[in-house]
Amino acid sequence: MNRNVILTCAVTGAGDTTGKNPNVPITPKQIANDCIAAAKAGASVAHIHVRDPETGGISHSLEHFREVMTRVREADADIVMNITAGGGGDWIPDTEDPTRGGPGTDIQTPAQRHAPVGELLPELCTLDCGSLNFGDMVYVNTADWLREHARLVQAAGVKPELECFDLGHVWFARQLQQEGLIDGDPLYQLCLGIPWGAEADPETMLAMRNKLPGRAHWAAFGIGRHQMPMLAQAMLLGGHARVGLEDNLYLERGVMATNGQLVEKAATLIDNLGARIMSPAETRTQLKLRDPNTGTIVTGGDA
Repeated sequence: MNRNVILTCAVTGAGDTTGKNPNVPITPKQIANDCIAAAKAGASVAHIHVRDPETGGISHSLEHFREVMTRVREADADIVMNITAGGGGDWIPDTEDPTRGGPGTDIQTPAQRHAPVGELLPELCTLDCGSLNFGDMVYVNTADWLREHARLVQAAGVKPELECFDLGHVWFARQLQQEGLIDGDPLYQLCLGIPWGAEADPETMLAMRNKLPGRAHWAAFGIGRHQMPMLAQAMLLGGHARVGLEDNLYLERGVMATNGQLVEKAATLIDNLGARIMSPAETRTQLKLRDPNTGTIVTGGDA
């Protein structure tokens, strides 16, 4: 069991959730405020996407990311920042011509996906490690695109969080490490419960964990009603965890959540299991991340 937990709050995501829960943050100010609320509730890491402030839909705007980062860094609450680099992979075949992308398709090159990370240099960024049927669309991450993207992240000196939505993604993430494209001890995020990837159950989490390389740091999350059970399961198997409105909209059945409330609920569960949440400073030391104030890598061994 892991008794020192890095707890991530994924505050908004890019899914069609803003009409389902009014607490999902949309504008850069709202997203930043939710990162700050998560920090004050005890989260170690804030994982961010940005949205179009007018529509609530997908956005890749560098300026939106910059505003979020600036607002959080200027706040009186410390938190490790993790920018998504997984946008721009949505493919929905056109009904008239399936060789072309239809409405909702959103494809970016690796360089375009990397742009906010390379410009803003957060401590962490996501690197999704494969393609899959993501609900009713295809999420596209070809092997050569991922190699190119990994090189860009490596050159920027940002630590990638290797997001794995299925067992084959763990295999490919190990391949990136073997090819020298992942520096230091790798950080994995096991993403469970998203149709039609890895299921959110103990057997699947254990199978994926058992395929991780030595000295890997890892976390896991489940979506919807699986969020808190998968948090507990990850802890019991030695991992870290993630909560937040990107993955789950409810505090309990019929009760809409806020990000702060989900972090507080997670903190209570972690405490009841006899563990504690690691501070942002401890997280930077544990994962050997860049200090946002000095720009140097924080070292000091395992916390």
